[in-house]
Amino acid sequence: MSTRNEARSITILLVEDNPGDVRLIQEIFRDGKIFNRMDIAEDGEQAMNYLQQQGEYENKPRPDLILLDLNLPRKNGIEVLTEIKADEILRRIPVIVLTASMAEEDIVRAYSHFVNCYLTKPIDLNQFIRVVQQIKSFWLDIVELPTSDLYER
Repeated sequence: MSTRNEARSITILLVEDNPGDVRLIQEIFRDGKIFNRMDIAEDGEQAMNYLQQQGEYENKPRPDLILLDLNLPRKNGIEVLTEIKADEILRRIPVIVLTASMAEEDIVRAYSHFVNCYLTKPIDLNQFIRVVQQIKSFWLDIVELPTSDLYER
């Protein structure tokens, strides 16, 4: 199956404070066949600065997809999600929560704030790899993502 996403570079913002998870996710996406760029935000405030193109992120492109952990320093994932979905431009960017939390309260809160998808990080390494591969396969091979460079303020 071929999509428009294959013809252009996909920019992904990974909002994750665990360096091991960051490395693993980067490796899995790097092994994929779609050219993409992955930028990293290590906490919620850094993620919002990136998304609002403030400070050192002034010239960064808006991402086509956001992978968001909930358990973040400085500003948690639900706060980040709330700000994203409250912004007229940012709300168009699909957000996938990828977190260790299986708490029903977190799941309900995420969907109440219009997350596009909620996935729990498996503890088993092989299952974690499989989940990330499925994210890549579905969101980058099948889904048609809006072009981030068409977003206007």
